[in-house]
Amino acid sequence: GRLARQGVAAGRCMKRLATLGLGACLLWLSGCSSVGYLYQSWQGQRALMARAEPIEHLIADPQTDPQLAERLRPASQIRRYAVEALALPDNTTYTRYAALPGPYPLWNLFVTDELSLAPVQHCYPFFGCIAYKGYFDQDRAEQAAADWRARGKDVYVAGIPAYSTLGWYNDPLFSSMLHWSDDYLAEMLFHELAHQRFYVKDDTAFNESYASFVGQQGQREWLKALGREALDPVAGERLRVFVELVLGTRAELEALYQSEQSDDAKRRAKAALLAQLKVDYTAVRDQQWAGDPRFDHWFAADLNNARLLPFGLYDQWVPAFECLYQRSSGWADFHQRVEALGALAAEARTAALGQQCGD
Repeated sequence: GRLARQGVAAGRCMKRLATLGLGACLLWLSGCSSVGYLYQSWQGQRALMARAEPIEHLIADPQTDPQLAERLRPASQIRRYAVEALALPDNTTYTRYAALPGPYPLWNLFVTDELSLAPVQHCYPFFGCIAYKGYFDQDRAEQAAADWRARGKDVYVAGIPAYSTLGWYNDPLFSSMLHWSDDYLAEMLFHELAHQRFYVKDDTAFNESYASFVGQQGQREWLKALGREALDPVAGERLRVFVELVLGTRAELEALYQSEQSDDAKRRAKAALLAQLKVDYTAVRDQQWAGDPRFDHWFAADLNNARLLPFGLYDQWVPAFECLYQRSSGWADFHQRVEALGALAAEARTAALGQQCGD
């Protein structure tokens, strides 16, 4: 997972219409994104916010579906734990609940060149450039993907169960976030709140890796606080193997695209590497996992650069943040150290992250 910062810019624009005037606001947005896109983002955010109700009221209301109330109780506890134990923002984010009309509140579009793993960046006021673009309407996302595909790009549209507006709005807990276990819900909430805690413009890999580590480590500590062991070690190991398979293919593709081969040769090699990834996964699934199909859905769609892109963004610097955490005196100290890294210039920040696990 997992952001929709673009919609915030639209909301900010609409709030400023009264003082700036329509023409000034449109000029302010020029060069960053189309007005139509920003308007749909603002409308989508408004619609979601209108559905939200305070979680504590729903839990106390005898007319609330008992199963829903049962799921909301741990969500409320997880939210308090995030503040008290993980030094994450203490505000009204995720203290309300919104039932969605569909499976997701948002769809993210990832785009890359045919022979590159570098994301096509999408730039917005206040938040800088991001490696994906969020749509509140799936049809719009699919149409945008088709437009990029017609231009020869690799594209991937992913349903997003949770996102953060970095505190600009009081983001609610969505029904899409309750489809999984309480353990996964804890990881998602910690991840999204980390985005509120700290965010660096124009560095998606830094932001997502930081939030991913906070989500994962926070989940481990949450389970320990409940007197439970870590998550199912078998599931964790299979996830690790799956991610390593994908990252290994990413590394091979990266080397391929940087080689001196002709574009036609690169296209053939790309197809072969992606086909081999499926073969390797099938072998692991059938020979080591007794046919466990938990990742089959990911391989069901056509593989391309854009489909592999989120793995590099969300996982790249997680080990670095883990090493940084181990040297910290607690969560508050860790977040301060992260902020110090984020204050560095881009090249210096990358170098510093690469040195976090050094001797």
